[in-house]
Amino acid sequence: MKRKVDLVSGNIIKTLIALSLPILGTSFIQMAYSLVDMIWIGKAGSAAVAAVGTAGFFAWFGNSLVLISKTGAEVGVSQAIGKNNEKERNSYVYSSITLCVLMSIIYGVILILFRNELIGFFNLGDANIIKMSLEYLIIIALGMICTFLNPQFTGIFTASGNSKTPFIVNTIGLVMNIILDPVLIFGFAGIKPLGVVGAALATVLSQLLVTIIFIYTFIKNGYNFSFSNKKFITLKYIKNICMFGGPTAIQNCLFTFFSMLLGRIVASAGPVSIAVQKVGSQIESISWMTAGGFASALTAFIGQNYGAKKWNRVLKGYKVTLFISCLLGIFTTILLVFFGRSIFSIFINESEAIAQGIDYLKILGYSQLFMCLEITTSGAFYGVGRTVIPSIIGIIFTGLRVPLAIILFRPEILGINGVWWSISGTSIVKGIVLVLLFSLIVIRGLKKQISIEA
Repeated sequence: MKRKVDLVSGNIIKTLIALSLPILGTSFIQMAYSLVDMIWIGKAGSAAVAAVGTAGFFAWFGNSLVLISKTGAEVGVSQAIGKNNEKERNSYVYSSITLCVLMSIIYGVILILFRNELIGFFNLGDANIIKMSLEYLIIIALGMICTFLNPQFTGIFTASGNSKTPFIVNTIGLVMNIILDPVLIFGFAGIKPLGVVGAALATVLSQLLVTIIFIYTFIKNGYNFSFSNKKFITLKYIKNICMFGGPTAIQNCLFTFFSMLLGRIVASAGPVSIAVQKVGSQIESISWMTAGGFASALTAFIGQNYGAKKWNRVLKGYKVTLFISCLLGIFTTILLVFFGRSIFSIFINESEAIAQGIDYLKILGYSQLFMCLEITTSGAFYGVGRTVIPSIIGIIFTGLRVPLAIILFRPEILGINGVWWSISGTSIVKGIVLVLLFSLIVIRGLKKQISIEA
């Protein structure tokens, strides 16, 4: 592919920065999609935010499912390139895309067929919010194939050392989304205001444009979608993809499910608390999506160097990225803890929501450093193909949030802030545990390998 960064030679810091910067840009683009929607929807009131946030859980669940094919491709493609094995690379590319398309179609159909039951799970208790949630869910379900394919192409390009292309393509989509959101939500020049429906249409149309450009760029970079590629699509590689990506997808799907359970608890506190959680999580995504960008770069870097058996570069790459993530976590903590009011008021002007939002950002702010450590270290685990360990840790401690939230939510204890503390506290533990496990399992093993070859 063109615009590739050579990951297996040269200065490690420069290499990681060259690969990371476009990925970070892409992460911010993806975050901006949600933030732009939330800013405009926030101007329509808490009810609209609650509707989009509730239906948005299922888009989030879809983003978790696509990690099966995306993570599988990232690990498989990067290691195949490190081995200089073109046939294996192509097998991971085409098998992962095939799996991605099948999953998107099945999931989209499920969302449409069971839409009433899915939205009904939250016991929203407001007919208008339920109606808006259903409308939003149907539209994003119809565009689910784009929701799946865009991160899939991003993963393949990134694993190949080409992070610039996804950045450029996703930027085009963001610009379109920024233009369409106010036009379709509030109406303009003869276009009648569509509210929540407009927000959904703006997102789907923007993602469709991104998918079309990705397909064009994919073909321009030497790939194609002819029947001759069916020789690369084999059960063996689909199994490998599921083995690499399955644990991560299960973790993220359960993360979404646990978040839905928390959302049900939050919903019992009223629409203001629902809106606070939705807006607050979007603001907080500044750190976890940035850390996720570093983690994706680290997965590709470690994957290629691990495949090439360059153990020292694997170790140094992890240490450099971990240090950068620490700086990010500290910065975000300061931002959320001390400037919460100014940030939250950008999205919602209601005084009660702002008061709750300040508490949310402050409580979650204390865990930002540890969350960045967790995400970065997970990316390192993925690069060496050890995807099970971070998934198990994630499932255990994220699952603990639900009983903790139920206990702390009681009015005589912490009320709604107890839910926020259940999230923040478990994030702190996950970050510490994962770094320790990576040091004990992977770093120790790599150092033994280095000493044997010395």
